[in-house]
Amino acid sequence: MQIAVSGANGFVGRALCRVLQGGGHRVTALVRGSPSIVEGATELVIPDDHFASIARGNPAIGPVDVFVHLAARVHVMQDGAADPLAEYRAVNVQGTLDAASAALRGGARRFVFVSSIKALGECEPGRPWREDDPAHPTDPYGVSKLEAERELAAFGRANGMQIVTVRPPLVYGPGVRANFRGLIRVVDRGIPLPLGAIDARRSMVYVGNLVDAIQLLATRAEFTEGVFHVSDGDDLTVPDMVRAIASALSRPTRLVPVPVALLRGLGRLTGRIAQVDRLTSSLRVDISKLRDDIGWAPPWSVAEGLAHTVRAYRAEH
Repeated sequence: MQIAVSGANGFVGRALCRVLQGGGHRVTALVRGSPSIVEGATELVIPDDHFASIARGNPAIGPVDVFVHLAARVHVMQDGAADPLAEYRAVNVQGTLDAASAALRGGARRFVFVSSIKALGECEPGRPWREDDPAHPTDPYGVSKLEAERELAAFGRANGMQIVTVRPPLVYGPGVRANFRGLIRVVDRGIPLPLGAIDARRSMVYVGNLVDAIQLLATRAEFTEGVFHVSDGDDLTVPDMVRAIASALSRPTRLVPVPVALLRGLGRLTGRIAQVDRLTSSLRVDISKLRDDIGWAPPWSVAEGLAHTVRAYRAEH
């Protein structure tokens, strides 16, 4: 197949392009700014953040069978924009619809949109999130992702295009940045963490598992549309996550059992209650729909994914 991938030079995008090409597919890598050399792919530089140019056919993405949309304004903890929701909507809603218009212009039969579990909410409803649960996003990023999902579904119905939405939780793997990389660094340095009393479970997805699921949803011959959750299928507690990272690093685990109520009190005092709530609240996703309806199973276990992630971290240090 000829498959266009937006955000192709990002953390997930590069991994996806490699997997698609390894499966014999031809990739058009859509990147913003200067070319970044996505090896083996045909690169196309998009001159604007909102994809309005390719929606108008300039530049034309050429004939494509499937469009995978990864590009987004990502979640940030402290947004300095004057109107964060407007900024998120411009890129994540209008930009996504522009990408879908470009896909339609290019003849794509299917559009795969990588959303986020944050489109449903930040804390689970007492059990793993299912695809059809009522959505209650809590921040502008989650709101914009949910709006994009709904607008895309309407676009697909109006234009006869199959719309597939993938909602991952936390994504990790070689090259991961931000908080997950920071956690690896702290564990590697042997710094004690006050997380030993947390029993919350958090779904994660190794980047190799995520791109394997995306490839299957993008390329399967059967009619495919709808929303699908994806994860490693093994939801660790926060302390178990730290222990697994420590084991992969061959470091001792240094966990201090600080009561959760005290952690939340400190979070309120320091203005970091949102971060503390994320650590101390469960957030799991149910992947039975992807498993039962599509026949997908994660190729890598959590232990394998963390080992690959730590090995790449070690190689950089």
